Amino acid sequence: MPENSITVGISEMVVSKNINDIITTYSLGSCLGVTIYDPVAKIGGMIHCMLALSKIDPNKAAEKPAMFVDVGIPLLFKSAYELGAEKKRIKVKAAGCAQLMDPKGTFKIGQRNYTVLKKLMWKNNMMIDGESIGESVSRTMVLDMKTGVTRIKSMGKLFEI
Repeated sequence: MPENSITVGISEMVVSKNINDIITTYSLGSCLGVTIYDPVAKIGGMIHCMLALSKIDPNKAAEKPAMFVDVGIPLLFKSAYELGAEKKRIKVKAAGCAQLMDPKGTFKIGQRNYTVLKKLMWKNNMMIDGESIGESVSRTMVLDMKTGVTRIKSMGKLFEI
């Protein structure tokens, strides 16, 4: 069966149990990209969050929860659990959180996004299994549902996290 390419846009999320899916998000600058994958159930997903905290715009958070790390990440996990993924088996990978358009670090959007992710993981007794975080580079993140491998493309290089 041929591969099925799925693009996750900014403030979007996809969860799948189709092993032929290749899930990709582009242009992770200060945004946070997260993949989760249960290697036994072969269930996984990806989210592309823009901002850390939903309290800055509760209406927008209700409309587009994937925009915000604090409500989007729990929704990603919940959606995977509904398909049959189990928390104890899930592998978590994170990318992005760069400091691209804020050279002086005034807003620290990327840093805030990553901090909220780490707090959520800690509160839920989970680990980040691989990451490509920070610096001042843009990244593309790709999840292969057949293997569970998450790859990053950045500055002409492709690598696995």
